[in-house]
Amino acid sequence: MTARFTRRTAATTRIAAVGALAVAGTMLLTACGDQTKNNGAEESTKASTGASAGTSSPADLLPADIKAKGVIRVGSDIAYPPVEFKDKSGNTAGIDPDLGAALGKVLGVEFKFENGTFDTLVTGLRAKRYDIAMSAMTDSKERQEGIDPETKKKVGEGVDFVDYFTAGVSIYTKKGDDQGIKTWADLCGKKIAVQRNTVSHDLAKDESKKCAGGKKIAIEAYDTDLEAQTRIRSGGADAGSSDFPVAAYAVKTSGGGKDFQIVGDQVEAAPYGIAIAKGNDKLTQAIKAAMDEIIENGEYGKIIAKWGVEAGAVTEAKVNGGS
Repeated sequence: MTARFTRRTAATTRIAAVGALAVAGTMLLTACGDQTKNNGAEESTKASTGASAGTSSPADLLPADIKAKGVIRVGSDIAYPPVEFKDKSGNTAGIDPDLGAALGKVLGVEFKFENGTFDTLVTGLRAKRYDIAMSAMTDSKERQEGIDPETKKKVGEGVDFVDYFTAGVSIYTKKGDDQGIKTWADLCGKKIAVQRNTVSHDLAKDESKKCAGGKKIAIEAYDTDLEAQTRIRSGGADAGSSDFPVAAYAVKTSGGGKDFQIVGDQVEAAPYGIAIAKGNDKLTQAIKAAMDEIIENGEYGKIIAKWGVEAGAVTEAKVNGGS
């Protein structure tokens, strides 16, 4: 899953100090610190504020049906370590589940993570299988407005986002075999494995259109990022791409750190957002208020530090801050 869902700005944008971050010996996990500006988007939705005047707690903002159930159903592609994954005991673990647990304490409900493929999460929201989607999903204008990023045609009603983290995208290759790949342009004439319907997938398609001399990028798209990693590990693809935290985690852990290496710099700085179906303003307000509370009380910082991703931390939750 790479900075998850298609978002296309200047693919050549570089994230400062990535080289130093990429060789860090702890979790090797950081993300860009350049929070995307909301350009007034918060004013365009009723869900743009947290607890309203006179509200005693974020829990008071929850819709009555969710209060009654005591559960928020979370759609998530639980195959994207370290953001969300199954640990050795089969339990759901990672940054998002930990944040969900903290939010649940503030709201007085359980955040119940339910596994689904990434490209079905938004349709799951529309079908009311999930109350929210929390899966390293990039907040973009296209997703907010239900616009297909390739055709630019409206394909749905869109979703609202509560932004809670920032991340960029990285390219990685087999360790010791980068084949001269340092930038996206270097992928022309080569094969890349990515997760379907992600920023990495989008970047690969856009870059391939620019390749000269008929040397397009051969793109293999998979349901999960782990499947893409397996393809690269076996030599079936020249490179892969994921969010920097995810790519760095794979570099650190796969094959005991012997399988992969990050090449070049991060691109595509963008916020991760918790997605909520349009019209669920109370739920959006409640989650924003709860996120602001765990940021303020320090619980958010503890979770971010636990996973070694401090550089992607935010100081406040934003509604529809992506561009």
